[in-house]
Amino acid sequence: MNKTFKALSDNTRLKILDLLKEKDMTAGEIAEHFDMTKPSISHHLNLLKEVELVQDRRKGQHIFYSLNSTVFQDLLKWIVSFQQKEEN
Repeated sequence: MNKTFKALSDNTRLKILDLLKEKDMTAGEIAEHFDMTKPSISHHLNLLKEVELVQDRRKGQHIFYSLNSTVFQDLLKWIVSFQQKEEN
């Protein structure tokens, strides 16, 4: 869980997640929204994949990245559990 929150603490990674919320994208498409090198974008994507917030799939010569909504649902349940404990 600590790694997940660390991944979410970076503005670049948050923006990547926000972009992927709209549609699946390739690393090149994601990189178009940033003023940084493609290897830097790949580094951020790898960190997001490591904590399973993002998943990838190959389609021909391209790799498409998408949100892993299951992890977001688990995070939300965990956060909501704190509110429920306070109410009880």
